[in-house]
Amino acid sequence: MFNLLTTMPFILTVEPHRDSWSRDFEVESAKIRGALGSALNALHHIGSTAIPGIYAKPIIDMIADVSSLEAVDQRLHAMQALGYESMGEYGIPGRRYFRKNDSSGMRTHQIHAFVHQSPHIERDLAFRDYLRAHPDTAQAYSELKRKLVQTCNGDFEAYMDGKESFIKDVKREAVDWAAKRD
Repeated sequence: MFNLLTTMPFILTVEPHRDSWSRDFEVESAKIRGALGSALNALHHIGSTAIPGIYAKPIIDMIADVSSLEAVDQRLHAMQALGYESMGEYGIPGRRYFRKNDSSGMRTHQIHAFVHQSPHIERDLAFRDYLRAHPDTAQAYSELKRKLVQTCNGDFEAYMDGKESFIKDVKREAVDWAAKRD
């Protein structure tokens, strides 16, 4: 497993949902749209900060639906000008991963860019939408994360490993649920 938080000061914590996270996404997404231009088809707020009422690491997580990875690669300087570090595929073939830290070096935003109609986009959006529509499942996820923070003693890998089975099961269920809605 790749630690997406490598090279940053990190205290493993989850916080109660903040209404400001959706506004933070809107403000940042306008900047990203300008930087990626015509390479960007759509930008979505994903991850726990996109799910009202649950605890989350305070990092705005986004998934970008792009026309091509080559077009994204041609816009690296524009992304760097916004403070994003380009990490390439970073362990997931067919992805471009960007991360942004604040002035103290703490992660604030991350972007996972995939080509239009990538199954990664479908799964992540289905997971988000499923948790929004199923508050009991969302709360179970929230409680799992809170428990893991308490028991993992700051070990990010253990935290991610502890969530993996839950996420895989819910993503599978979410994709089936989303297919039935279409």
